[in-house]
Amino acid sequence: MPNAKAIKAKYGGQSITWISDGAVGKSLQRDQCLVATFSKATGIKVNATPHPADSTAAYSQLARNFSSKSSSIDVMMLDVVWPGAFAPYLVNLKPALGAQAKMHAAGIVAADTVRGKLVAMPWFGDFGLLYYRKDLLAKYGYSAPPTTWAQLGAMAKKIQDGERASNPNFYGFVYQGNSYEGLTCDALEWLASSGGGHFIDGGKVTVNNPRAAAILNLQRSWVGNITPRGVTTYQETQSNDAFDAGDAAFLRNWPYAWATAQSSTIAGKVGTAVLPHSGKNASVGTVGGWQVGLSKYSKHIGASTELIRWLTSPAVERFDAIFNSNVPTIPAVAALPAVRRANPWLSPSVAGVARAARPSQFLGTKYQQGSTYIFQGINQILNGQDAKSVLPTIQSQLNTLIK
Repeated sequence: MPNAKAIKAKYGGQSITWISDGAVGKSLQRDQCLVATFSKATGIKVNATPHPADSTAAYSQLARNFSSKSSSIDVMMLDVVWPGAFAPYLVNLKPALGAQAKMHAAGIVAADTVRGKLVAMPWFGDFGLLYYRKDLLAKYGYSAPPTTWAQLGAMAKKIQDGERASNPNFYGFVYQGNSYEGLTCDALEWLASSGGGHFIDGGKVTVNNPRAAAILNLQRSWVGNITPRGVTTYQETQSNDAFDAGDAAFLRNWPYAWATAQSSTIAGKVGTAVLPHSGKNASVGTVGGWQVGLSKYSKHIGASTELIRWLTSPAVERFDAIFNSNVPTIPAVAALPAVRRANPWLSPSVAGVARAARPSQFLGTKYQQGSTYIFQGINQILNGQDAKSVLPTIQSQLNTLIK
């Protein structure tokens, strides 16, 4: 670690709190390793406390902390859609880390820059992927994963019917269907890949349209059939656990799921692909990813800045990509042969999928409220309501936020 001695001389003995990942996959192991390495080198004690697995709850945790002007949190993880909402409470990192930020993808740095201030540093990216059982596709006569949602439904049903003979808990497809931020991400992929828009397009709410209703009603028809009835309560961990246990043919999840699969009962049997689409529409993956920010109420600005410098360095991004299959935000790291070998989904055919962005640019500080309207409404559809009766309400609710 560069300048470790100078950092230790200046900040050694200080103690800071980092609201870290640790919620999914191998993140907790990764964070414990990083903290131990950093603390040993610098003498700065880091209390790494995982944020809630539910990103909506994680947002609320930080909102409460900032509103009370508490110094109990120094460094925190931030979803890619949060910097705009939390900018007033975050330290401008540009003076200290502006040079390092130039290593990262310019588009992500731009999203972390609010009114000219670099309020967060990119840590790792995310986008939605389709995971599938290569062995089961071959067993049932399929030479490639599905390219359309209709194909996924048919393939999932055939594989499920066959596997149920030996595993009554087997389902065709699992994803994140709970009423939380993850469902906003999944639903965006369904709509955008089916010509149903992005909830808000060009500043106008567009969610109430026939194509959106059609794909949402298709997903609804699968619940209790090729997806578990309980999928409407699944978040990342529940869907991932089902797939890794060998209880599903297809999974929608983020790149971290690749690492967990390699140490599961289905290791060596998993493939990755872009998510399906409908008709002539392109496949998409929702833009995800996490940043690290520094509270302006922290009593340890200097020590905390050094932690962020370390976490967002090329060395840590390389380790993170290989150990936890997270997407590097530094292009040079993503191009490293060792990183590519550990993460075959980084191939252009998969990682080059079109990205779909959640409508934070239109909702600004009201994004979380808007997303809540979206995921609550979509969850109602998955639980049995006709999309044609729910989408007008979501449309009306979102309109109140952008007028």
